[in-house]
Amino acid sequence: MIHDFAVIGAGMAGASIAAELAPHASVLVLEGEEAPGYHATGRSAAFWEECYGGPGVVPLTLASGTYLGEHGFLTPRGALYVGRAEDRAAMDAHVATFAATGVTLKRLAPDALADKVPHIRPEWSEALHQPACADIDVAGLHQHYLGAARRHGVTIACRARITRIVRESGAWTITSERGETWRAAMLVNAAGAWVDQIAGLAGVRPIGINPFRRTVAVLRVAPHAPADLPLVLDINGGFYFKPDAGRLWLSPHDEIPSAPCDAAPEEIDVAVAIDRFMAVTDWRIEAVERRWAGLRSFAPDRLPVYGADPEAESFFWFAGQGGFGIQTAPAAARLGAQLLLGQGRDAMTARIDPAMFTPLRFQSANQAQSA
Repeated sequence: MIHDFAVIGAGMAGASIAAELAPHASVLVLEGEEAPGYHATGRSAAFWEECYGGPGVVPLTLASGTYLGEHGFLTPRGALYVGRAEDRAAMDAHVATFAATGVTLKRLAPDALADKVPHIRPEWSEALHQPACADIDVAGLHQHYLGAARRHGVTIACRARITRIVRESGAWTITSERGETWRAAMLVNAAGAWVDQIAGLAGVRPIGINPFRRTVAVLRVAPHAPADLPLVLDINGGFYFKPDAGRLWLSPHDEIPSAPCDAAPEEIDVAVAIDRFMAVTDWRIEAVERRWAGLRSFAPDRLPVYGADPEAESFFWFAGQGGFGIQTAPAAARLGAQLLLGQGRDAMTARIDPAMFTPLRFQSANQAQSA
């Protein structure tokens, strides 16, 4: 059987685009791990934050927010960007950067900041409030898309580590390390940190999408973190933390270059996170109860890549979604499916310019390297 589409990867990216394609075509999803969502999807910090990813990502975020809210995947949280007196210029710059994007940001007085974030040290007096920020039910959203895909007949094959991809007789022949083979007219590369490796197997020029490690630690603190604590982010990108069942999820907001792998936290990164946290609050840390790391992958310009490869039109990139891939999944998947199926944009994607995300933007750089 030759499927219309073979999607490589069953994380949020692969599951969502498969679900969007499934009502219109025959779709196969190939996942290297024992179960979908093992890597970045299963290790997400699980929030929808309007500024995350920068101004170029905001249209995807806002379009996705409506879908996520209507389907019950968001729980209101609110977010605060915090800083000290010397960070006022950075606060002003942040407001200016997002002024024309539709993002809601409000200045917060120091006393209001202290009310929202107990135990914050007094020198952290500057804050921007983003009231629309919300927690995402990542597992629920992932299962939503996997379920929709299966209901429309999508085959999801796990433990399918790809070792060979060949274009022959008008279709891709994909072979796993166990010797299984599948055929598809179009290959959709949604393999997260492994997308450039998949491209190489298919004889397609890699874009230069690189994975970076991000660390999260779960702290038991005294007193317990209040359930209504907002997501708190350093305006200079040094940390973020949020509550969970009285605990705190804390990250040093790190981006450590990494090979594609099953990422594990480093003790030094956890120590850095704790040091930064202690500099901003006087919460007492009783224990580090859990820690983990995940990979987020970025194209050279840090925007996602959605579109057919300029040198191999039957190879479609759905990649480079950094740490914002969960919160942009609905709009990204809808847009990707519309591009693959030759459909026009709908209400969800009407304000998204697909030209911003096309792999064509890297063609001149590739040609220069080949010259």
